[in-house]
Amino acid sequence: MACPHCVLKTASLTSFSGLILIQTLFARLGLKERLRRCFSHLIISPIFGHATLVLCLVLHLMLGYRRLHDIRYYSDDPLVKRTLGLRRLPDVATLSRGLAGADEESVKRLHALLREGVVTRLVALALPRVTLDFDGSVIGTGKWAEGTAVGFNRKKKGQRSYYPLFCTVAQTGQVLDVLHRSGNVHDSHGAKDFILACIATLRAALPKACIEVRMDSAFFSDEIVGSLDAAGVEYTVSVPFERFTDLKGRIEARRIWWPGAAEWSYFEAKWKPKAWKTPRRFLFIRTRVKLQHKDPIQLDLFVPHDYGYEFKVILTNKPLGARKVLVFHNGRGSQEGIFAELKSDNALGYVPTRTWVGNQIYLLSVLLAHNLGRELQMIAHPPSRATLEKRPAFWAFERLDTFRRRILQRAGRLIRPQGQLTLSMPANPALQAELLHYLEALQAA
Repeated sequence: MACPHCVLKTASLTSFSGLILIQTLFARLGLKERLRRCFSHLIISPIFGHATLVLCLVLHLMLGYRRLHDIRYYSDDPLVKRTLGLRRLPDVATLSRGLAGADEESVKRLHALLREGVVTRLVALALPRVTLDFDGSVIGTGKWAEGTAVGFNRKKKGQRSYYPLFCTVAQTGQVLDVLHRSGNVHDSHGAKDFILACIATLRAALPKACIEVRMDSAFFSDEIVGSLDAAGVEYTVSVPFERFTDLKGRIEARRIWWPGAAEWSYFEAKWKPKAWKTPRRFLFIRTRVKLQHKDPIQLDLFVPHDYGYEFKVILTNKPLGARKVLVFHNGRGSQEGIFAELKSDNALGYVPTRTWVGNQIYLLSVLLAHNLGRELQMIAHPPSRATLEKRPAFWAFERLDTFRRRILQRAGRLIRPQGQLTLSMPANPALQAELLHYLEALQAA
């Protein structure tokens, strides 16, 4: 028989002492109550309630776990229970049934909660300029799930997948909203209404801010570009110029290219495809690059390099010079960094259930966890950058996985000296200073 004193000591041990920061953040944002309002319309609710299950899922992701089954590995952690306000955690079956038992109205309200968190931060910053990036990302699965389909997948051909469209805010590195889609649709499917809805959300909250949009060639269409012009939005769009022989002819016939920098040159022209109504501003850019030799060459150290050109065309209505437009458009690469972090640190690529609604709620929980991680860093640290030409984030954000290993995943013990609940941790001056800094910033906020 186990010693009662040993059992008591084990029950008070935690592997996640840094959760005191997350607990304070949840309380400051009133997250549990706001989640409860997302499911207030449901008559039938699981034992734990849908809001509690989603909060469990958000914390599950912030702790760095992927599969729903991984909840077993920390189900006895006392600080996890205190953060969630529970005496015991739900099991895997309860969690998966809760995800599947929600409805489309619940998903709609969770979308509103996601947008509300980002907009609140943007209003607090009072930004004169907000940059939105739009792009899709494949979420593949090896099993059947409602709404998945076989579509274009460069890495795993023939795999069933979802293909959601994301809207990210460059200044804060957060995801403003997402459009859920099956994997067999084009990038532009449903894009126009989604883009205009995101712009309308920001316009309502920041009526005086200039809104900028960056997109790749999949969104090159008269309908989308015309809608942005009508909405008074500045934009840059990559042009799939290989589809237009007229553009190719213009590039081949061009003799004078204006120097933009040492490695690239440009010219611009007013042009439109035949099916379009209005000519617009197109920038033609060529970049000098080294040509790759495919054949095996001995002693290639002594072979002179051959140089050629790579070409790109950008459609824009921004009243800037070519160099600034190009630098601004190339800043789209920051969104790929957000996707990479979402997939590696927040389990974006995981499909947990077989239901369409359940997988939508999981995806929104992933985005909430990501945005909350960014929000915590923005509360604790001042901006490290101003508005630059590439529109990088104002903060040099730390990856969530690094934050976990450095602060969250710390052993500790809950004790009660003189009846007062206290978290005891190893004496580490660096960790102590960091924790106190975050806690003071959260309390001041």
